[in-house]
Amino acid sequence: MNQMNEVLLHFSILGMAIHITAWKLVGYAGVLIFAGRWIVQIIASHLSERSSFPRLFWYMSLTGSLLLIAYFTFGKNDSVGIMSNLFPGLVAAYNLFLDFRYESRQAKSL
Repeated sequence: MNQMNEVLLHFSILGMAIHITAWKLVGYAGVLIFAGRWIVQIIASHLSERSSFPRLFWYMSLTGSLLLIAYFTFGKNDSVGIMSNLFPGLVAAYNLFLDFRYESRQAKSL
């Protein structure tokens, strides 16, 4: 785990020193996936012409939450970051469970 905290890249922007570690890359990936889910939701809603949350939205929510929880647990040791991503991860997991259960019931009724 200690290798994950080693600086991979170092640069300055506007006088600010930026240090990129493997854990920060995990955090950045989590943020991009978590934020990108809204693009998926907008496209799905636009195509269906009504508010829609496709399964991909929930997969991205869960993946983003898990990556961010890993980052805040192992990379930052930040309980606030962990707690702020735990609830959305649980909501995403529950919605995936409901989606799969609904699909299973639909298949059985045919």
